[in-house]
Amino acid sequence: MSRRETQSAQWLRSSRCEAGTCAEVKFEADEVLLRNSTRPEVVVRLTGEEWQAFLAGVVAGDFEQRSVQAA
Repeated sequence: MSRRETQSAQWLRSSRCEAGTCAEVKFEADEVLLRNSTRPEVVVRLTGEEWQAFLAGVVAGDFEQRSVQAA
């Protein structure tokens, strides 16, 4: 996919996105594209299997921010 096609394609974002700094996703026939709405030129391309692993990590809380306590 060319850069022009990536930029003009239909990107989806959460309805909860209000601040303008949003993750956007686009589903293609053989891959899933991810980008940050503030830097649309940087695109992460995932296979369907990688996308499923990412979603499983989200559900499992693997990406939750944890506070660091001083020892």
